Amino acid sequence: MTERLTVGVAARLSRYLQVLTQAKKMGKERISSQEISDYTNINATQIRRDLSGFGKFGKRGVGYNIDSLLGEIRKILRTQGQHNIALIGAGRLGGAIAGSAIFADHGFNITAIFDNDPGKVGKKIAQFAIQPLSELEQTVRSKSIRLAMIAVPADVAQDVADQLIDAGIRGLMNFAPVSLNVPQDVALNAVDLAVSLEQLSFQVNVSLPTLGQTG
Repeated sequence: MTERLTVGVAARLSRYLQVLTQAKKMGKERISSQEISDYTNINATQIRRDLSGFGKFGKRGVGYNIDSLLGEIRKILRTQGQHNIALIGAGRLGGAIAGSAIFADHGFNITAIFDNDPGKVGKKIAQFAIQPLSELEQTVRSKSIRLAMIAVPADVAQDVADQLIDAGIRGLMNFAPVSLNVPQDVALNAVDLAVSLEQLSFQVNVSLPTLGQTG
């Protein structure tokens, strides 16, 4: 690699990966930087700059081989291969996450689901029986799980995060509407849908003329 992978570049590469995955599903074999730009709203020049910082992947006038570029970006992001994921929370949000095929498309497989509700333990979501949190550590170790998603109420999210970290989880995706405290060696990605909607609403309001304003 000729370029240090910054957070900004990694975020853009993840968006390119999403476009490439969809393009492959559609049966495409090659794609241009302009086509990627059309789907990501990232300037084509920036896309070429991001990719060229890690090697020569495409040809001018020909574009990128989708299979090859998928593999290269996954190497850069260190997401090549299959990764086992633990999901904590089997409510409506957890059920929707577990039933989605989008994670498997990127090599992330939910292999264990946990919930402390006795009424849910033992029932199945997808092909997995819901387990109690008391089985967390043993399952994490036996299935070599290093990443977990938290989809529990805010008031128990920190306790769940602590249990996951103690069990050996090194990366957390938090869907609970609360900030979590984690050690520096644990990666944390917060997904707050309400905050995202607030940001979207702000962007829309900024772009629209004020009521009563004439052009």
